[in-house]
Amino acid sequence: METPNTPSLRDNLIPEIRQAFSVLNDQHLLQEIANHGRCMKFKAGEVIMDYGEYIRMVPLVLEGSIKVMRENEEGEELFLYYLNSGESCSMSFSCCMADKRSSIRAVAEEDTRILGIPVRFVDEWISKYPVWKNFVMRSYDQRLVELINTIDTIAFKRMDERLWEYLDQKSFTLNTKEIQTTHQQIAWDLHASREAISRLLKQLEKMGKLTLGRNKITLH
Repeated sequence: METPNTPSLRDNLIPEIRQAFSVLNDQHLLQEIANHGRCMKFKAGEVIMDYGEYIRMVPLVLEGSIKVMRENEEGEELFLYYLNSGESCSMSFSCCMADKRSSIRAVAEEDTRILGIPVRFVDEWISKYPVWKNFVMRSYDQRLVELINTIDTIAFKRMDERLWEYLDQKSFTLNTKEIQTTHQQIAWDLHASREAISRLLKQLEKMGKLTLGRNKITLH
């Protein structure tokens, strides 16, 4: 039986990497990613990266989606953004290259497959492959825009607007109108009380924008 490190299985990864990461269109880079990347699978709800850990690998998402969160000094969490297929986490780039502990938690939102790129290659490929450098910079830019949007949402938008945007984004990420979640989980992600979230969800249901079920919300 072949192991994940055998040449044929590595080569079989290249078409999948090319499909998910079309911007990485350098054959030599693709071969290196296939050779050195560690293919990992996570079930929905599994923690991929946690607070305080040293990050030894940068995740390239092949399939599925990852929810990224931040914790305050009181231990309360705030949802930041999702990582989808074809994306990576810019915070893991900085932590890897600066040898810092993680300040985020990354959890598989659904069954997810990633390629973990060992830290020693992250910086080496920046000087070696222009397409990798551009990919890293675009990842930083995309995450920065999303973080600014998160700050704007918290600072300037009402909770009902934040809630609807959260549900809409989650529906888009999971590619389904039927969201399996609880009022408490939404409250944790939005740093709000469960009672407030339940009240707003009922208002949205009365407006005809969604239907509430047991641990389920269906958007219209």
